[in-house]
Amino acid sequence: MEVILLEDVKSLGKKGERVKVNDGYGHNFILKKKLGIEATPENLNNLKLQNQHNEKVAKEQLEEAERFAEELKDKVIEVHMKSGEGGKAFGSVSTKEIAVAAKEQLGYELDKKKIKLSDPIKGLGTYRVPIRLHPKVTGELTVKVTEK
Repeated sequence: MEVILLEDVKSLGKKGERVKVNDGYGHNFILKKKLGIEATPENLNNLKLQNQHNEKVAKEQLEEAERFAEELKDKVIEVHMKSGEGGKAFGSVSTKEIAVAAKEQLGYELDKKKIKLSDPIKGLGTYRVPIRLHPKVTGELTVKVTEK
């Protein structure tokens, strides 16, 4: 019996795959627990259409992320922090502060978990901060740290 998996099944396959299983296992486990459906011509056609739709959506998301990365590279946000003698800063600039400043100054909703700082920003100056927009696209935002 052939089934199309609706969910990942350990040691059998991933969601959307077409797999061959024993009749008993297919009827009593896969179909009964709604982990898959029988691989009829109609269901196979639906799977094909669903895969085409998913590819189209993934392509659109990638293009949107690339467009947004291009837009971000010219943008500058300003973050203020207290500093002492000689420009030595107290504390550091966090990804949360960068996300809040981007929302206030540019109107962009950036996820603080997607902002990747290799080292914390602990001084005044201008920094290029990478932001993971998509698994294949990383944009850069300029962050200018000034004295409060």
